[in-house]
Amino acid sequence: MPEFDVPEPFHERISRREGAAGLAWLAGLPELARRSLDRWSLTADGPVRHGYAAVVLPVLRADGTPAVLKLSWQDADTAGEPVALSTWNGQGAVLLLAHEPGALLLERLDGVRDLSTEPIGQAVETAAALLAELTVPAPALPRHLRTEAERWVEELPRESRELGHPLPSRLVDAAVGFARERGPEAASLLVNQDLHYQNVLAGTRRPWLVIDPQPLAGDPEFGVIPLLWNRSTETPVADRLRAIVSVAGLDPELTRSWVLFRLVDAFFYSLAADDRWLLDALDPLLDWARRLPANALALG
Repeated sequence: MPEFDVPEPFHERISRREGAAGLAWLAGLPELARRSLDRWSLTADGPVRHGYAAVVLPVLRADGTPAVLKLSWQDADTAGEPVALSTWNGQGAVLLLAHEPGALLLERLDGVRDLSTEPIGQAVETAAALLAELTVPAPALPRHLRTEAERWVEELPRESRELGHPLPSRLVDAAVGFARERGPEAASLLVNQDLHYQNVLAGTRRPWLVIDPQPLAGDPEFGVIPLLWNRSTETPVADRLRAIVSVAGLDPELTRSWVLFRLVDAFFYSLAADDRWLLDALDPLLDWARRLPANALALG
């Protein structure tokens, strides 16, 4: 195979974020790529590209069919990806052709056309319809909202204290109280917690397909907020939230409550990590949350 060059920005991000373990994984990527190419009789068909947690190599299968080889950093967020894609089997999401630990062979989509450049109304409607289509009974997954909520109930108050209580206490208390109450009763549906406009690519067998899922079992309403914080200044938060709820057939109160919970969690994360992009993206949502009525029972 030709030289497998890990893109420098990706190398820098993984090594900075994951330390020695990340460096060891990066060093092993060329061998993982070679083994996957050999195992699945693939030929490289373009330069290596990258996302946030994976590198992607365009390839050709033995019969000449275009595909992509995805090599992902393995953590709690990415471990369930092949299980989720196998469950969907191409219905609303990219088709998984084969996989081994850390390597996925996927159908090739249009890597330069996604919903981030479509008119916002159309993008929201398309993404919400895909959210609904992907909401199916969850297979066995490493993560369930019921157990995750137990951890968050402990973590959020501590993070608030450590950060100097940067949010009104009523928002933090509402988020923690909701997670404590809803967590044990959460559904067992397949949820993608990272559904956003750049993760919906144009396809050939379907106009739009979801990529890069971060799956867990739980309430589908938990997966809404990335559709709000991405392109967050283009429409009022409350209007977009109502549109997503309507198209996806979600429960309005559960949606509002999970959005509030994930907003608090994301805000604390972005402050601790000094993630300026996310902090700016969350501004309209924080303004929406601060305007919620005290009982926080209705869409804002």
